[in-house]
Amino acid sequence: MKTENLKLTQEWDKTFPKSEKVEHCKVTFINRYGVTLAGDLYAPKNAEGRLPAIAVCGPFGAVKEQCSGLYAQTMAERGFLTLAFDPSFTGESGGVVRYMASPDINTEDFMAAVDFLSLCDKADPERIGIIGICGWGGMALNTAALDTRIKATVASTMYDMTRVNAKGYFDSEDSEEARYQKKAAMCAQRLEDLRSGEYKPGGGVIDPLPEDAPFFVKDYYDYYKTPRGYHPRSLNSNNGWNVIGCESFINQPILQYSNEIRSAVLVMHGDAAHSCYFGRDAYADMVRGSKYTDNKELLIIPGATHTDLYDGGGKNAIPFDKLESFFHNFLK
Repeated sequence: MKTENLKLTQEWDKTFPKSEKVEHCKVTFINRYGVTLAGDLYAPKNAEGRLPAIAVCGPFGAVKEQCSGLYAQTMAERGFLTLAFDPSFTGESGGVVRYMASPDINTEDFMAAVDFLSLCDKADPERIGIIGICGWGGMALNTAALDTRIKATVASTMYDMTRVNAKGYFDSEDSEEARYQKKAAMCAQRLEDLRSGEYKPGGGVIDPLPEDAPFFVKDYYDYYKTPRGYHPRSLNSNNGWNVIGCESFINQPILQYSNEIRSAVLVMHGDAAHSCYFGRDAYADMVRGSKYTDNKELLIIPGATHTDLYDGGGKNAIPFDKLESFFHNFLK
């Protein structure tokens, strides 16, 4: 299979310090649409034999140098082989059109990461899990419903990106008329893009921050627009997705068969996060009418905001001890 020759940054350019407990290298792999994906592979130093492995991605509009890399490096410190990767059309990954998203292609990106780990000589192909953060938490659950090789999944501070695109934040735009207006605007933008010869960016996190911005917007700003989490390749830190980048999300829900997931799932969310309703509802749907509830868990973290589960929020909000025990339990 033909792969794209990607230009990968070799120096350490993450938003978190490099650990002396792990080995790190850049890798590439291909998805079934022919897009070459870029990843950071982390392994515990002096590890022997094949290791339990975890693929990590997210948040939606972030890059592997941000949260997913932090999760991956930390889990590697705890004995796992981990892979943090950039989705198709973003970061260092390939794809001719930039800054586009797709429920199907992004689910496939996770499956391609599982392909890579399954064939990696450092990984045990029978012990593979995934972690999805923010919008990739929903994609992780969607992948777990499709990929039977996955033995354990964590959805951290998750979004359902199809729900928020179709219904708006807090389902405030859940009407036929609101969806029609969104679709009409997208269709008009398609023609404007073709006339101009380039795709119009939608804008990342708003900057400068208005004084009356909602708390969740301030929460995002505090991560993506400050030294805490800013990265030059991050969509959210800069110009965002294309205006039409998430068009197909409006018309199709993911997670239709989440209650058929047989493997273990941990959904974790902060109770101070604006997005907590996504996690609570996704968990409820996953266990409703399911025969496979014994290995499903909803963990609500008191006082944690949405971005606290990106990097700990300065208060060690990410329950890495819990993640370690969860994966050790189900990747054995």
